[in-house]
Amino acid sequence: MSPREWGMLLVLSLLWGGSFLFTGIAVRELPAFTIVVLRVGLAALVLHVFVRAIGLRMPWDRHLWAAFFGMGLLNNVVPFSLIVWGQSHIASGLASILNAIAPLFTVIVAQFLTADEKMTGNRLAGVIIGFAGVVVMIGPAAVHSLGTNIVAQFACLTAALCYAFASVFGRRFRNLGIAPVVTATGQVTASTIILIPIVLLIDRPWTLAAPSLSTWGAVIAIATLSTALAYILYFRILATAGATNIQLVTFLIPVSAILFGSFVLGERLDPKHFAGMGLIGLGLAAIDGRLLRLVLSAFSRKAAPSA
Repeated sequence: MSPREWGMLLVLSLLWGGSFLFTGIAVRELPAFTIVVLRVGLAALVLHVFVRAIGLRMPWDRHLWAAFFGMGLLNNVVPFSLIVWGQSHIASGLASILNAIAPLFTVIVAQFLTADEKMTGNRLAGVIIGFAGVVVMIGPAAVHSLGTNIVAQFACLTAALCYAFASVFGRRFRNLGIAPVVTATGQVTASTIILIPIVLLIDRPWTLAAPSLSTWGAVIAIATLSTALAYILYFRILATAGATNIQLVTFLIPVSAILFGSFVLGERLDPKHFAGMGLIGLGLAAIDGRLLRLVLSAFSRKAAPSA
């Protein structure tokens, strides 16, 4: 990738890592579904304006919108809600680490639901190493009891599993002839439509106390920066650097989330969480394969006899 693409990737990791910070602030005063509907609703407004500004139009084909609703459910409604609820009980940095397991779940889901993304040796090794990291992080407490802290961690893992199904489900948009940013706009719009009746029924927002300015700032930031702008940047990188390179953001998100959580929210993670993150990172590197090829290439050059 070019230096410009690396810069955009770093910014994207900060935007998505920042979502855990903003959520960590918002959950202090707002319930989960209210936060999520504000996130996707405001992001939908921004993205609709952006789509019109660049000269595109939203399609109105009912089959396409059915796909938008499916994608919105898998990629926004369920995982966002689970992560927000999870963050009301665990640190934002830990939630981000658990979220990083999504590519490992994707390897497993793709094995059974796709014809061209089957399990390979390095992918299998990556999955095993990555899940070892999850076991290290959650620890033996999961065996002895299912306290709120453990359930919150499993909620974040379930969100990662939803992202895996979403990544496979989203493959259908490749051949539909629509711009990726239109897909992003469609899915957050569909997510908003799904969530509005849920929020009205469960959270009853008119009964909530008025949130503080800091909470409103966090909600606006997570919608405009960590969702709308992040989607725009994501598809820009995807178009120029490719799908393989965009996955590198998975390595960077927990780092930025942990730093934000530590310096802004005053959170502290246990050594087992960092050990687990290291194993998950190693598993992701095994799946990606480039680090292994780089090491083998360097070893081969060193071992080659000099002329």
